Amino acid sequence: MIEVKSLVKSFDGFRALDGADITVPDGGVYGLVGPNGAGKSTIIRHLTGIYRPDSGEVLVEGENVYENAGKKALMAAIPDDWYYFPSATILDMMRFYQGFYPNFDMARYEKFREVFALPEKSPIRRMSKGMQKQAAFWLTMCCRPKYLILDEPVDGLDPVMRRQVWSLMMSDVSEYGTTVLVSSHNLRELEDVCDHVGIMNKGRVLLERSLSDLQENIVKLQAVWPAGETPVLPSQMEVLHTSHVGRVYTYIVRGKAGDITGRLEQFKPLMMEALPLSLEEIFIYELGGEQYAVKEIIL
Repeated sequence: MIEVKSLVKSFDGFRALDGADITVPDGGVYGLVGPNGAGKSTIIRHLTGIYRPDSGEVLVEGENVYENAGKKALMAAIPDDWYYFPSATILDMMRFYQGFYPNFDMARYEKFREVFALPEKSPIRRMSKGMQKQAAFWLTMCCRPKYLILDEPVDGLDPVMRRQVWSLMMSDVSEYGTTVLVSSHNLRELEDVCDHVGIMNKGRVLLERSLSDLQENIVKLQAVWPAGETPVLPSQMEVLHTSHVGRVYTYIVRGKAGDITGRLEQFKPLMMEALPLSLEEIFIYELGGEQYAVKEIIL
């Protein structure tokens, strides 16, 4: 298990992390999401032992990860800007990774040669961004990490390779119990793979829950009211957003669909339907509703 407790980190007076807390359960996929500048990459650099906390703890299996070689050996990471030596080839980096990861799997390396089909002896710097990202996955997944830490992992990959990479990762989660923490702005993609989600903003984790719990506790409700009879909803209902097109009203309400529809039935709508929200919609409304909605700019 990965735990972050009351983590604080400042840079030149700016508090990038302001008491952040997260818990990543073993054997699943944890999606860390938030707007630009929320502190996601800063947390990841603490998880991988690059940054020393100003205060708080970053624990892997109950031990602080900073300067802890034993716990770092359990983790492998692919940052948004993957590092490789300037003149290195994939073969060079493979030998480098072998020296650090005792479980590096050469049989898997050979098998993945068919999946990624990259020129092993060409300098990585001459490859496209997508090819470099493929090389990162090729090498990192051969390390057989217990914890895989990813920052914008499939950025730059074409749709076919994105699906291939996710398939390989989910296979490792299923077969070997690999724990994956992934930070990404592609919420539609995360929705397909995540078990748990943490939403960050301004250096803090606002909430973290299983994806199923998130989707069960916030609902989009569409209703049509009789002409001239738009009701005032009960004050006990936590309405996050209201909009309408003609006589069709859309409400974003915190709570369970059954409870909410039961309350609204007393107003005798002509039509009413509860719809599940996507992770992207949940993200927008949990971060403040209209404040994060797309704004119309008239030029």
